[in-house]
Amino acid sequence: MRTEYWGLISYKRAWLRQEELFNELIKAKLHGTAYENRIVFCEHPHVFTLGKHGKEENMLMNEESLRRIDAEYFHTDRGGDITYHGPGQLVCYPILNLEDFHIGVKQYVYLLEEAVIRVCASYGVEAGRVEGATGVWLSPATSRERKICAIGIRCSHYVTMHGLALNVTTDLRYFNYIHPCGFVDKGVTSLQNEVGYAVSMEEVRARLLEEFSRLLAENDVKR
Repeated sequence: MRTEYWGLISYKRAWLRQEELFNELIKAKLHGTAYENRIVFCEHPHVFTLGKHGKEENMLMNEESLRRIDAEYFHTDRGGDITYHGPGQLVCYPILNLEDFHIGVKQYVYLLEEAVIRVCASYGVEAGRVEGATGVWLSPATSRERKICAIGIRCSHYVTMHGLALNVTTDLRYFNYIHPCGFVDKGVTSLQNEVGYAVSMEEVRARLLEEFSRLLAENDVKR
């Protein structure tokens, strides 16, 4: 499995590159030719993205307002509703053939969540899940429920693209311009906000790669 770091890259450029790799993997899989599974990490300049089943009213800005805050807006082909990406947020795009790891789509999303939960725990931050809401949350089922990681994927022929966005040192003010993931009554947070000090993006990236890779390997062993 190959790991790539694309640095700070525009959302559109990363999306086009993902699609290219995604389509190449599907083609190779269907034709029985060689391919590589990939885990891509990157950050994006300020951008809002709406999932294919998301609601337009969850975007609270018009084009002129977006220009004023130097942000872009895209309708995408991933699952989920609206979210924000920006500097200080670790984005992970696994482009994988799930059949190589003997897992289905639901289990794959569970493993993504679990990897983030373990990374948060390594910083002393207790995270978990909220029933009926994909992603990773803090203080679930309480009045202080807040999201630290959004997840939205696309899958065809058991090949994945898109992925997760973990708030590390993210400027959380940008979430005020949307109803994050379609929710109007839940908060948003970051690792830095929770631990109270600057967190190393490189360190978080390494921990996330380690945890996700371990979970995929553990699942294979259990099989």
